[in-house]
Amino acid sequence: MARTPIFSKIGIIGAGVSGIAAAKQLRHHDPIVFEGSETIGGVWSHCSYRSTKLQSARLDYEFTDFPWPGAEREESSFPSHLEVLDYLNSYARHFDILKCVRFNSKVVGLRYLAGKTSEEPADLRATPPEEYGSLLSGHPVWEVAVQTNNSDDIQLYNFEFVVVCIGRYGDVARMPEFPEKKGPEIFGGKVLHTIDYCKLNKDATSDLIKDKKVSVIGFKKSAIDLALECALQNQGPEGKPCTMVVRTLHWTVPHYWIWGLPFFLFYSTRSAQFLHERPNQSILRVLLCSLFSPLMRQAVSKFIESYLLKKLPLEKYGLKPEHPFVEDYASCQMALMPEKFFPEADKGKIVFKKASNWWFWEKGIEFEDKSKIEADVVVLATGYDGKKKLKAIIPEPFRSLLDYPSGLIPLYRGTIHPLIPNMGFVGYVESISNLHSSELRSIWLSRLVDKKFKLPAVSTMLERTLKEVEVMKRTTRFYKRNCISTYSINHSDEICEEMGWNAWRKKTWLSEAFSPYRSQDYFN
Repeated sequence: MARTPIFSKIGIIGAGVSGIAAAKQLRHHDPIVFEGSETIGGVWSHCSYRSTKLQSARLDYEFTDFPWPGAEREESSFPSHLEVLDYLNSYARHFDILKCVRFNSKVVGLRYLAGKTSEEPADLRATPPEEYGSLLSGHPVWEVAVQTNNSDDIQLYNFEFVVVCIGRYGDVARMPEFPEKKGPEIFGGKVLHTIDYCKLNKDATSDLIKDKKVSVIGFKKSAIDLALECALQNQGPEGKPCTMVVRTLHWTVPHYWIWGLPFFLFYSTRSAQFLHERPNQSILRVLLCSLFSPLMRQAVSKFIESYLLKKLPLEKYGLKPEHPFVEDYASCQMALMPEKFFPEADKGKIVFKKASNWWFWEKGIEFEDKSKIEADVVVLATGYDGKKKLKAIIPEPFRSLLDYPSGLIPLYRGTIHPLIPNMGFVGYVESISNLHSSELRSIWLSRLVDKKFKLPAVSTMLERTLKEVEVMKRTTRFYKRNCISTYSINHSDEICEEMGWNAWRKKTWLSEAFSPYRSQDYFN
């Protein structure tokens, strides 16, 4: 049963990092934030293990106007997910964001109202408008259907502008496909996805994996953390080894120092990013990138790889990727390797099986080479389907605009789709610090809503977004993520210039060229 719509200016879907960043920047409009769970924090609250830590140091993961507490901020350690949650809650309380949040409120659908009518829009791709329309016109544009506390009642809300902040991770698991009669249904043990594992408490996870033969499918951060948890639970002669089934290898780093040099020197300074292609660059830069930069990029990548092969036993365990390091960095797939991971492998508590194809049999997993391993538990660390989450609530014809052939969602400034009116997307761009990316784009979005600058023509915005997609495709074979890590400073420059800010934020030319950019540099 649906109730009479409630009208408000701005609705925000999701109260993770991106949702609270958007709510803070738009709080002068009294936004309503819908959060499907009972807490803020997104993946930090719902998709983290006990061992999950931030992949960057504290200084690289903080809001422009809310530093970590003094003593903690000086630490170079990597905060646990509980510390990150405490920081996010402190931020939300400090700026009185929680009053905007409706908890246990799940958005189940959106409907485009086309101003004052319910008429569906024409095919916007065939006849795109010349300009992106007014964002706060005083008329409802989107109707949002919200289910509260899993009840049968649906409350409708009408908004002039909607910000989607449900992100890429959590909620919808990406599941492998199996041949007929070779799926989980024939397996005699337990099969679960990491999203299910995250919901278990300490005792439940211990009961699940202790003294059990566990197979973890995947070799990204969540898989690595889970395999280590499994190994630590299975110490002693009765403990069983954890098997990691690896399809695609990716580079990992033990820490952010390479041959005694800080990692940021290689990719996170303005001078370092000058070596990489970026969208909308000048003819001179195109020539430099074509003639000289490939050699420098390759040299930097090889320099880092030499250190990683020296520091980590990647060749010993057959875990050396075939592709260059820079491709993982450019696709935001580089992971920080836990200190205890390879010592546990040396003890035989973590073993590896490389395989492109696998399926279930009654007692475990079978591989394309006809080999088999027995298992009591199989955990699928196969990622999440963020686009499926979006498509579940975005109506046609806008839903089809999310299906760009590259797999990427082409968003101008990583925030709006030029053909989707009165809607913003925050949290769909990945970089060195996703918190910083979300905050800066939330600032840009707030100033756009407040008409402090004017957007270019829709055709211009579409052209620029497609150029970004092409750059990502040329930079890495793993381009199906909106990752801007190799040109994040240049991307931020363009955002600053569009907002009327000075793009160069440092005090001296030396620091501008060779020091890393952090959130604090963008405090205005």
